[in-house]
Amino acid sequence: MEKIQIVHTNDLHSHFENFPRVERFIKQSRQNTPADDFYLFDLGDAMDRAHPLSEATDGQANIEWMNPLHYDAATIGNNEVLGNSHEELEHLYDHANFPVVLNNVFEKNGELAHFAQPSKVMTTKQGTTIGVIGLTAPYILTYPLLDWDIKLVQEMLPKSLELVKNCDVIILLSHLGVSMDRLIAKEHPEIDLIIGAHTHHLFPKGEMDNGVLLAAAGKYGQHIGIINLELNNHQVTTKSAFTTRTDSLKVLSNDEAWIEGQFEKGETLLDQQKVAKLPESLSSDYAADNSIMQEALTATQEFAQTDVAVLSSGLFLDDLPKGIITEKNLHDILPHAIHVMKTTMTGDNVWRLVMEMEKNRLFLRNHMQKGMGFRGKIFGELVYRGITIDNKRNVYINGKELDKNQEYTLALLDHYLFVPYFPSIEIVGDNEIMYPKFLRSVFGDYLSKKYPI
Repeated sequence: MEKIQIVHTNDLHSHFENFPRVERFIKQSRQNTPADDFYLFDLGDAMDRAHPLSEATDGQANIEWMNPLHYDAATIGNNEVLGNSHEELEHLYDHANFPVVLNNVFEKNGELAHFAQPSKVMTTKQGTTIGVIGLTAPYILTYPLLDWDIKLVQEMLPKSLELVKNCDVIILLSHLGVSMDRLIAKEHPEIDLIIGAHTHHLFPKGEMDNGVLLAAAGKYGQHIGIINLELNNHQVTTKSAFTTRTDSLKVLSNDEAWIEGQFEKGETLLDQQKVAKLPESLSSDYAADNSIMQEALTATQEFAQTDVAVLSSGLFLDDLPKGIITEKNLHDILPHAIHVMKTTMTGDNVWRLVMEMEKNRLFLRNHMQKGMGFRGKIFGELVYRGITIDNKRNVYINGKELDKNQEYTLALLDHYLFVPYFPSIEIVGDNEIMYPKFLRSVFGDYLSKKYPI
């Protein structure tokens, strides 16, 4: 008989507040494991630029935390791809002491992403071979905007399985989501174990589908996953999974200081990067005389070079003070993983989009928005630049009555494409998401030009 134990993390999203207890659990599990062999995997979305230290270090702080834990392999999530420029992702793992196993993100020249390897084969003390493969969510519309060629699961999973077909145990590191994991299990019973992520699903005791064990540990490091395999003559005979709640683990006296220290270190680094010098403070109140909203509307409209612009007030989490503004100030008020988007549509579709916005206005004003790159609290008030409406529902563009046959350009956010409130954007809009800069970078560039230091 042979025993293998696996610990896994996923969708940590730079929630450093859970890292001390997660770290101790991993180290203690490795030290106290009853198994013959112990392995550690991460399933992607480890970094999130909402945390100032991840922002300030381009995710290198996350790698520095992972390295001493000696991960055996990791795959990446959409947050690593869409939260970094092409160059930043290329170098994210330069100093990692673990391999990135991933087989569906490619360079434009057809080569596998240079930071990745398609599979990894490990051999246990008793000679059992374990084949590890990895795939991430194929965002076919957005990854190419960052000069990545993303391949679909249907194409790359069979190729990945071919690489490890002779292994005794096959493990898929999946950042594909629970529905895809279940589908893969039904179609590929030769896989012994799928460790999942992306949809933040939690399997407290695992899930068995078609003989394939599915494991998942939720999000943010709130749970840690443990998998136990028993083998006889190199063949898996028993497999089980469970999770441990991180808040059930002991807190040590220095944990809080370490957590605060990571936050303060990130803010200090960001505060060293000066952006602009404001003659007056700017208010997060969209209706104020000196509002961030009006400056941001100008910034996005000029950046996208459009006829009009639309933003929502919930984006802006605080005021900007008079005087020197730094990257810290911008990150404080705009921590979102959101990009400016240029949308082109004919006048009749602009009219319909505006009507959708008006219909949802009261609902969105205090709506507690979550996900889709949003890091604030409420969606807030929709504010137009260049769009007016009269009491007969006639729409005017920069003072002229809308021509239903004319094409217009709008500066929006990719967030508005992903939420369900404005379907016209997805259905009829010609949408150009303007990667790689986040909204805060676009706004910062505008402020630095208008209010130079």
